[in-house]
Amino acid sequence: MKTNQMLTGKPGKTLFFFALPMIIGNLFQQFYNMADSIIVGRFVSEEALAAVGASYSFTNVFIMIAIGGGIGASVLTSQYLGAEDYGKMRTSAYTALINFLAVSIALALFGFFMNPWIMRALKTPDNVFDDAVLYLQIYFIGLPFLFMYNVLSATFNALGKSRIPLYFLIFSSVLNVGLDLWMVIGWQLGVAGVAIATVAAQGLSAVISFLVFLKELNRYPAAEGQRVKRYDWEMLARGTQIAIPSIIQQSIVSIGMLLVQSVVNGFGSSVLAGYSAGTRVESICIVPMIATGNGVSTFTAQNLGARQPERVRKGLTSSFFMIGIFGVLICLILNLFHRQIITAFINIESGHLAFTTANSYISFISWFFALIGLKAATDGVLRGSGDVNVYMAANLVNLGIRVLVANLCAPIWGVQVWYAIPMGWGVNFLISFSWYLTGRWSRKQIIS
Repeated sequence: MKTNQMLTGKPGKTLFFFALPMIIGNLFQQFYNMADSIIVGRFVSEEALAAVGASYSFTNVFIMIAIGGGIGASVLTSQYLGAEDYGKMRTSAYTALINFLAVSIALALFGFFMNPWIMRALKTPDNVFDDAVLYLQIYFIGLPFLFMYNVLSATFNALGKSRIPLYFLIFSSVLNVGLDLWMVIGWQLGVAGVAIATVAAQGLSAVISFLVFLKELNRYPAAEGQRVKRYDWEMLARGTQIAIPSIIQQSIVSIGMLLVQSVVNGFGSSVLAGYSAGTRVESICIVPMIATGNGVSTFTAQNLGARQPERVRKGLTSSFFMIGIFGVLICLILNLFHRQIITAFINIESGHLAFTTANSYISFISWFFALIGLKAATDGVLRGSGDVNVYMAANLVNLGIRVLVANLCAPIWGVQVWYAIPMGWGVNFLISFSWYLTGRWSRKQIIS
C-alpha cells in the first residue's frame, strides 16, 4: 500500500492538501445549488427565486443529514484504515452505505408527502407556496441518490481519497447547470425545471460514483483468512453512536436557517428573496470552514487509530491557522464585491427591497466566518475521536441560541435576525474547545 500521509506527513501540509479537494468540491456543490437560484431569479421572476429559496432551507437540512451521517459513519472506516485492519474497514464502509440507503428511502417518502404541511408551518408566502411545494416534491424523488453520493464521498474522504469526490462534483455541477439552462430557458419549465435538472445530475453522478467506490474498496486486501462481511450489526451500533451527533452537528446551520426563515417569511416574498440570496452566499463562504473541519475529523480518526494523539493536536493548531487565512480572505472579498455578488441573484431596479435585505445580511455576517471555522475544526477532533456527547450538546446550544434570539428579537431588530448567527457559533466553539483542552478525547477507544 502507498504510504499514508495522514500518519506520516507534516500535519499542516497534509491537512491542507487533503482538505483542498474537499473545499473545491463543496464549492462546486454549492455552485450548482446556487445556480438554481441565479437562473430562476434572472430568467423567471423574483417570486420563483423566493420559492426556490424557501425550498432550499428545507432541502439543505436533508443534504446536511446525508453529509453528517456519512462523515460520522466513516469515522470507523478511518480508524480501521489507520490501524491497517482492511477487512473491518471494508465491512464498515458496506454497513454504512446499506444503512443510509434505507434511511434515505424513508426520508424521501416523509419529505414527499409532508412537505406541503411543513412549508405551511414555516409561513411560506402564499404567492410562492405552490412553486415551493412542486420543487420539493420533485427533489424528494431523487433524495436516495443524494444520500448515496454524499455517503460515498465521505467514505472516499475517510480513505484519504478526497480527489475522487471532487471529480464527480465537477461533472455533476457542470451537468446540472447545463440542464438548468436547457429546462428553464429552452423548455420554459420554471421552478420544476431546476428541480428536475438537480435530480438528474445527482442521480447519474451517484451511480457512477458507486461503481468507482466498489473498485476502489477492493484494492484494500483483507488479512489472510479474514472474512469481509457485507453487514455487521455491531458496527451499526458503534457507527450510529458517532453518526447521530455528526448529523446534528452538520445540520445545525441548516436547521437554524430553516427555523429562522420561518421568522423571515413573515416579512413577505421580497424580503424572503433577499434573505435567500444572502443564505446562498453564506453557504458558499462557510465551505472552506466546514471542509477543513471535516478534514480534521478524518485526520483525527486515522491518527488515533494509529495511536498518535500528538499529531492530532498539531493538526488542530494548523487548521486554526488555515481558518484564520480563509476568514480574512472571505471578509475582504465580500466587503469589496458584495454589490456585484448580490446582483447575480437580484435585479436591483425591480427588486430594491430584496437587494437591501441581501446586502445587509452579507455586510454583517462577512466579519464572523472564522468563528464557524474554529467551531468546525474543534468539533472535527471530537467527532474523529468518537467523543461526541459534549460536541453534540454544544451544537444544540448553538441552534437554541440562534432560534431563540431570532424569535425574541425580530420585533426589535426587524428582519436583521442574522445577528443571532455569530452568537451561536461563538458559544459552540467555546464549549467544544473547553472540552478539547481536557484531553479526554485522546483516550477514547471505538475500535477493537
